[in-house]
Amino acid sequence: MRMVTGEYIKQQHSPNHVEISIPTPTKHEVLLKLEAASINPVDWKMQKGELRPFLPFHFPNIPLTDVAGEVVETGAGVKNFKAGDKVVAMLSIFGRGGGLAEYAVANKNLTVFRPPEVSAAEGAGLPIAGLTAHQALTYSAGIKLDASGPLANILITAASGGVGLYALQLAKLGNTHVTATCGARNMDLVKTLGADEVLDYKTADGAALKSPSGLKYDVVIHCAAGIPWSTFEPQLSSKGKVIDVTPGPATMWRFFRGKITFSRKQIVPLLLIPKGKNLAYLVKLVKEGKLKTVVDSRHPLNKAEDAWAKSIDGHATGKIIVEP
Repeated sequence: MRMVTGEYIKQQHSPNHVEISIPTPTKHEVLLKLEAASINPVDWKMQKGELRPFLPFHFPNIPLTDVAGEVVETGAGVKNFKAGDKVVAMLSIFGRGGGLAEYAVANKNLTVFRPPEVSAAEGAGLPIAGLTAHQALTYSAGIKLDASGPLANILITAASGGVGLYALQLAKLGNTHVTATCGARNMDLVKTLGADEVLDYKTADGAALKSPSGLKYDVVIHCAAGIPWSTFEPQLSSKGKVIDVTPGPATMWRFFRGKITFSRKQIVPLLLIPKGKNLAYLVKLVKEGKLKTVVDSRHPLNKAEDAWAKSIDGHATGKIIVEP
């Protein structure tokens, strides 16, 4: 089996191609022949060593958690999948290998069926980005995706990125008015996917996050980086909440300070807790045409370094897909 490792070398951050044996699934795992995998920023941050000493536990490491493929073997404790089933899965970052390979093992609890209407690339884009957007909106912000809740004014920063595009589409399933920020080249796409207002982040109003209609935001799904609390605060409603999907030390400090001072306006760090039932829900939405995976680019496994570099560059529109 060919795979790409994410071994960290001080002067070299590109993946290395090597040969290893096909893994064997344990009791509660399925072995997948991969058809597509998608890159998330956490993948190359781990590979560069930015998350040490926590992740990964050891190098070399096979990156990528988000995959789609076909079941070829099941563990003794797996009853709901069989060889030949098409699936979407989120691989464990603590496990034996990730999605930059021809085969991978996935836990049955984070593996869901993929219907014929959902392509491998569409499915592979969903796990981290889609689940992050879903958790931010439903669990953290309390948005009901059946539109039964009260009207909420929402801002989504970096709305043309992987998480942002899913967050935009999911938000519009609820009773929401959505303002989105992105670069000028992606404004038409963001409007097409449902944004009520779009801000070019390079303009003065975009940098200030000011709604063109003067609305204050009840919820911000914050998918960008480098925006200080002082920019968010004046644009929030009286009980406005900023949900930071990539929280750093500044977010954690502001979060605890808000708790101590009983601030009505909050910033909340999001730590993803993936659930199979939520992944299955997202796949169902794609099948029904209610959610779209926007594919930025596709790359063969033997050119994975090109996909890797494109993700690190930080200007992808939607998901970067690697296909074995």
